[in-house]
Amino acid sequence: MEYAYVAYTEDRRLVTGKLSATSEEVATNLLSYGGYQVVSLRQIIPFFNMEKLTAAFSRIKPREIIMFSRQLALLLESGTDIVTSLELLQSQVTNRPLKKIIGEVASDIRSGTSLSIALSRHPQAFTPVYYRAIAAGEQGGNLEVVLRQMADYIERGVITEKKIKNALTYPIIVVIVAFVVIILLVTFVLPTFISLFTSFGAELPLPTRMLIAATDWLGQYGLYLILTILAAVTIAWIYIRTPAGKYRWHKLSLNLPVLGRIFLLNELSRACRTMALLFKVGLPLPEIMAMVIHGSTNEAMVEALTEVQEELIRGEGLSRPMAKREYFLPLMVQMTGVGEETGNLDNTLITVAQSYEAESDDRTGSAVGLIQPVMTIIIGLLVGFIAVAMFGAMYSIYGQMSL
Repeated sequence: MEYAYVAYTEDRRLVTGKLSATSEEVATNLLSYGGYQVVSLRQIIPFFNMEKLTAAFSRIKPREIIMFSRQLALLLESGTDIVTSLELLQSQVTNRPLKKIIGEVASDIRSGTSLSIALSRHPQAFTPVYYRAIAAGEQGGNLEVVLRQMADYIERGVITEKKIKNALTYPIIVVIVAFVVIILLVTFVLPTFISLFTSFGAELPLPTRMLIAATDWLGQYGLYLILTILAAVTIAWIYIRTPAGKYRWHKLSLNLPVLGRIFLLNELSRACRTMALLFKVGLPLPEIMAMVIHGSTNEAMVEALTEVQEELIRGEGLSRPMAKREYFLPLMVQMTGVGEETGNLDNTLITVAQSYEAESDDRTGSAVGLIQPVMTIIIGLLVGFIAVAMFGAMYSIYGQMSL
């Protein structure tokens, strides 16, 4: 990063200039070492930042963080010091933003910063859960173990997300193809046949008259219908972006008939895995709950977790506050209570997470299996209605012409 500075020299002359540094603290130290007394220091933000543009198109993928964590653990176990390990990894990484971040982390560590603090300066690559776990590993002297645990934790999230995407890919493609086919039929194919049918002046059957009326209506008001739908979607999207709208949407998503249970199971399994990981590395429960709250993407779940955290701080434990909230299912409440009593909270929560992930996979598969036949039936009925209307009109015209 580029910084502009105003400083006094040792002979009390006021000077201005620019320098490159990884952070404001490093820039101040560099100027101090050069004999300058800093008056002001500000980061230069160019109108067109090529680095930010490159970073936007070169996103750091979770797989790269997984590989980084495992390779760093392996190098540290082999006796290589942390700075050398990071430099070796930097030379092997192909992702440019991650390569730059690793170099900055190594530079920070050389200047006396701990690994966890250096990682916390790059939230685009390392989440709060990640660098807080690393901080606990540094304090406990088991950094290699924590790095491997974090790699497993991130990998499990990637696998779960990939399963959901794969399950939804086929239904989405079917819906898009069906929509395109219907648009083509209504726009290009049906008007030609309808003009042919009406030119004979014959009495048409009811399905054909219904199809003609629907086609005429779409021809006249189709554009308005599309604009209305787009406007409604835009308004809904803007509302969901507001705090109140986001909360209501997230709360609704957890109470949907089929998908709500899947969303809830995914939220709970992620919370259980996060709590188990951070408890295993030695963080206190109030801080663990803060990390779980930060890691949740559902505002309704964030509210419930925050209330649990507040009651936990008041000394009511973890399972008792959970039992008062509908979002925490009985298995999680009971197993959390067992874990609190036995001091084996990490293992019990891992068991709950595995159970919820298995149930989520089953329910997702069932939901996708239900969507496919429903979509097939709807498309079949629509195509069948069009076929009946067209062939019925042909037979009607032929019948009336033969009389």
